[in-house]
Amino acid sequence: MTTAAPDLAAGRWSIDPAHSEITFTVRHLMTTVRGSFTGFEGEIRVAEDLPASSARAEISMASIDTRNAERDAHVRSADFLDVEHHPAMTFVGTGVERATIGRRARHPRYHLDGDLTIRGVTRPVRLLVEFHGVEGDPWGGTRAGFTATASLSRRDFGIEFNVPLQGDKVMLGDTIAIQLEVQAVLDAPAGALDET
Repeated sequence: MTTAAPDLAAGRWSIDPAHSEITFTVRHLMTTVRGSFTGFEGEIRVAEDLPASSARAEISMASIDTRNAERDAHVRSADFLDVEHHPAMTFVGTGVERATIGRRARHPRYHLDGDLTIRGVTRPVRLLVEFHGVEGDPWGGTRAGFTATASLSRRDFGIEFNVPLQGDKVMLGDTIAIQLEVQAVLDAPAGALDET
């Protein structure tokens, strides 16, 4: 970690929801629908030994926003997210490694492997994470920036609702493309964590 990301101190970093976002896209007919989740929290624990680092996040399923109230209500229903019985989506990181793709990219890249749980179904997911560096903020804190992307199949999580069209076509795509823009604040350096 010190070689690949020298400014990223070991310790606990909390995600700042006010300066972070979780967005997604899915195909609808011949175009793309975009949406976001506005309610979430999480943390990143950076270890001195990079593979020992971890992350966790919890996303409120009811906070989905596709800029259409009727569509959002349908997506919250049992046809899709079943928010009444499964109010949260969770991600628990299980391993980090330096990504071999994009070695010449401007910023270091990593693979963050983890378990994603949606509607009570847990599947492994790999995020491609780009580290944008560390900066001090006006309030005396230390912040780190990341972009993460992944693709997943909604059928893998039991979300199979669709509308058949002519031939073998369907209204909705199966692949969900996810992008996270994360700003995290250093809450506790590694030494402070060791004392708790």
